Amino acid sequence: MMLGPSYNHTMETPATFFLVGIPGLQSSHLWLAISLSVMYTIGLFGNTLIMTIIWMDSTLQEPMYSFLCVLATVDIVMAFSVVPKTVSIFSSGDNSISFNACFTQMYFVHVATAVETGLLLAMAFDRYVAICKPLHYRRILTPQVMLGMSVAIIIRAVIFMTPLSWMVSHLPFCGSNVVLHSYCEHMAVAKLACSDPMPSCLYSLIGSSIIVGSDVVFIAASYNQIIWIVFGLSSSNARLKALSTCSSHVGVMALYYLPGMASIYVAWLGENIVPLHTQVLLADLYLVIPSTLNPIVYGLRTKQIRKLSWSLLMHCLFDHFNLGSRTQNLFRR
Repeated sequence: MMLGPSYNHTMETPATFFLVGIPGLQSSHLWLAISLSVMYTIGLFGNTLIMTIIWMDSTLQEPMYSFLCVLATVDIVMAFSVVPKTVSIFSSGDNSISFNACFTQMYFVHVATAVETGLLLAMAFDRYVAICKPLHYRRILTPQVMLGMSVAIIIRAVIFMTPLSWMVSHLPFCGSNVVLHSYCEHMAVAKLACSDPMPSCLYSLIGSSIIVGSDVVFIAASYNQIIWIVFGLSSSNARLKALSTCSSHVGVMALYYLPGMASIYVAWLGENIVPLHTQVLLADLYLVIPSTLNPIVYGLRTKQIRKLSWSLLMHCLFDHFNLGSRTQNLFRR
C-alpha cells in the first residue's frame, strides 16, 4: 500500500491520522468489510426493533425492558462510532481521519463500553430483586430508582473516561501519524506520541479494571444470592423458570466480558506474543459482536419480545405487500 508524502514525520501535532485497517490482512479487507456491514446491519435493525417494541407496547414497561432499551441504544452508539469508518477503510481505502474526529471516536467508544458494563450490573440487580424479593419488586425498582441508576452509570463513565481521552489527546504527536489499527484505539494512538504514553496506558488499565472488576464482583454477588434462592425452591419447574429468566442476561454478559477481557489483555501482551492483526481483529469484534448478538439473544429468549417482533414484522410485510398490490391494480386500470 502506498503511504504517500502525507505519512512523513512532522514536528507538530498532525491534523490527520491514517488508519491502516488490519495490518497484514489487507488482502482480506473486502471480505471483512462485507462481514462487518452484515453484522452492523443486523445489529442496527435488531436493536432498533427492540427499542421500538419496548416503546410501543405498554406491557413491556418493567425495569428489565427499560434497561434493555438503554442497552440497545448504547449498542447502536458503540457500533456507529466505529463500524462505518472501518468499513470505509476496508472497502474503499478511505483511511484518513481528522485529529478531532479521532479523539471523539475514542471518547465515545470508551464511554459506551463503560456504560454497557454498568447496565449489565443494573440488569443483574433487576434479576436479583425479581427472584429474591419478588413481592417488593415494584416498590424497590421504581421509575425514579431506574432513572437514578441510569444517570449514575453515565456519570461514572464520563468521570472515568474523560481524563483518559484528555491525557491521550494532549500527548505530543511529533512522529508518524499512521495508526496501526482500524479505528482510533487508545493504545494504538498513544504509541505514536513522542513522549512516554505509559501514564495514560496505566490509567486505562487501572480504570478499566476498577470499573469492570467492581461490576463483576457485584454481579457475582447478585447471582450467588439468586442461585442460593433458586436451588432452595422445592419445585424443579419453579427452579427452571427462575433460571430461564436469567439466561439472556448471562448470555449478554458473556458476549461483552469475554471478548473485552481478551482484547484488553492481549493488547498488553504485545506483538511478541500475539500478532498485531489478531489484536486488531479482536478489538474490532469486541465492539461489533455484542451489538449484533444482544438483540438476537434477547429476541430469542424473551417470549414477549419474540412474539411482538414477529407480529410487527408480519404487519410491516403485509402492509408493504398490500400497498404493492393496490399500486399494481391502480396501474392496470
